[in-house]
Amino acid sequence: MDATALCRFIDASPSPAHAAATLVGQLVAAGFSELSLTQPEWRLAPGRFLVRRGASVVAFVVRGAKPTRFALVGAHTDSPHLRLKPRAAFQSEGCCQLGVEVYGGALLNSWLDRDLGLAGTVHASDGSERLIRIDRPLARVPQLAIHLDRKVTEDGLKLNAQTQLAPIWALATEGTDAAAAFADLLAAASGIAATDIAAHDLSLYDLTPSAIGGAGGEFVFAPRLDNLASCHAGAMALIAATDGEPSSVAVLACHDHEEVGSTSASGADGSLLGTALERIALGLGQSRAEHLAALASSLMISADMAHAVHPNYADRHEPRHKPQLGKGPVLKNNHNQRYATSAASAAAVRALAARARVPLQDFVTRTDLGCGTTIGPISAARLGICVADVGNPMLSMHSARECAATADHPPYIALLREHLKG
Repeated sequence: MDATALCRFIDASPSPAHAAATLVGQLVAAGFSELSLTQPEWRLAPGRFLVRRGASVVAFVVRGAKPTRFALVGAHTDSPHLRLKPRAAFQSEGCCQLGVEVYGGALLNSWLDRDLGLAGTVHASDGSERLIRIDRPLARVPQLAIHLDRKVTEDGLKLNAQTQLAPIWALATEGTDAAAAFADLLAAASGIAATDIAAHDLSLYDLTPSAIGGAGGEFVFAPRLDNLASCHAGAMALIAATDGEPSSVAVLACHDHEEVGSTSASGADGSLLGTALERIALGLGQSRAEHLAALASSLMISADMAHAVHPNYADRHEPRHKPQLGKGPVLKNNHNQRYATSAASAAAVRALAARARVPLQDFVTRTDLGCGTTIGPISAARLGICVADVGNPMLSMHSARECAATADHPPYIALLREHLKG
């Protein structure tokens, strides 16, 4: 059930803006109501949320009049993909194409020969914006035939992101104006007149639906598991934690722009979460000293997917830290602070896992390999709080199509719920 719900969540969220909208829909259905940072006073009803720039969501539950700490889960709504450039449409060799920028560390080969839709926001000259989704095979990045690239199987596929990733989306005939035709396409999808379209923020996405696979339904095959699986788990955990410990405030922060460094107004390196926490404290009538004391007593789980050991590449993992699919969430460690887990936060997460009866695996990158990072270290530095990096194991991370185990999602939710209960 949880894996099927995850698939529905992912399929409803083809862009970061759609992911935020899907999160908001789930929160509203659970009785949460929206706040705005422009409101001078916040009324702290049991479940509230706010949205920043359409793609970041902070939701929280205040369960008591005098909480002394925050229990936080941080995740991100964005995933590596191909994003359209401002002047995207052009013509070449009889085809209409789209100029794209590689967003984040995408596995570029995985975007070849896929039926691609288009989703995101279109902005009008009057300042309004529309969420659009062209959910049909609009575009495709065709791979070069092997007859024209005889050494590809020997030398490996090498792609130039500027010249070899532009998808085709129409044939160009004499008199075709690709830019005008594309503007008309966006106008039809958004309801904004082509002449009134001022800007867009649009992502290509694989149209293949998420699926439960394997001989016995063991796997989730889906796009954007990194990190929509954590957003979904966090939302389910928060909704289930409304009756938790009154001395803590449960907070879920799903940021945009993690895959490109988090340095933005809606990213984890921006002011959004810190401002929201301070506004909660002000709404409770707390002094700055009381708020700082609460931060010092708080724990965040930075929820981001982890690398499962690959059966074809087992040597890429540290021998004693090889998380397996189907064996539960992973506690991620890196002494060079690519992950924020400390001995203290690791002990806290192990205690949570024991209470929730959730198995916990460990991951450390091989010493001779570099290590990716998360919002964990950024959040720890920004807020001065204790943070642990935790995520479910998966394969094919940053591919257009990824893989995880169905059995891992329920314990992931259970662990985050135990934490958010306070």
